[in-house]
Amino acid sequence: MAVITISRQFGAGGRTLGKMLAEELGYTFADQELIQMIAEKANVTPAWVESVEKEAGKTISRVISHLFSEMVMDRVLKNEYGYIDEKIYLDYLVVLISQMAEDGNVVILGRGSQYILRDHPDAYHVLLIDEFENRVKFMMDHYDLSRNQAVSMVKNEDKRRLKLYRRLGKTDYDDPTLYHLTLNMRWISLPQAMRLIKLLIEN
Repeated sequence: MAVITISRQFGAGGRTLGKMLAEELGYTFADQELIQMIAEKANVTPAWVESVEKEAGKTISRVISHLFSEMVMDRVLKNEYGYIDEKIYLDYLVVLISQMAEDGNVVILGRGSQYILRDHPDAYHVLLIDEFENRVKFMMDHYDLSRNQAVSMVKNEDKRRLKLYRRLGKTDYDDPTLYHLTLNMRWISLPQAMRLIKLLIEN
């Protein structure tokens, strides 16, 4: 019933590895699925959730450190808003990630899950890092982008990630002590990374 969170520098292969790992283990892969689930709970479109997600972070530190009461969880899970804003998004996000962790057998990509599940006894936290040029090449190779497109995407996502964590009041998101395993993708392949994570959770 393990839970695996994957944090990554953009272009280090986190989404690709997460999908591979989930398929290999027979786990659920939670990435876009979280957006869809939040959209269904809030009775809004996934596009609306994505737009809110880009700005979420101003208050997520409050949510991450807050223990939800049963009454709050009932409100978040049962009300049909037909509307979503940053606060509603964050409430749904934390509750849904926590529920996924309780169900187990899930790989969760990003979205502060390494903080939300920091003290979860069955959660294993993994960080992927790589050099800028390698991340650009990864995006070109795996997403059929030109070099200019890949460079622009990696730079923009790096800025967005930095901005998000600044809003969280977090400066330690790349600190290896937060994670069970930190993988420098400059030195290892995706299949090797998958084997290392499997070895971690199986032992």
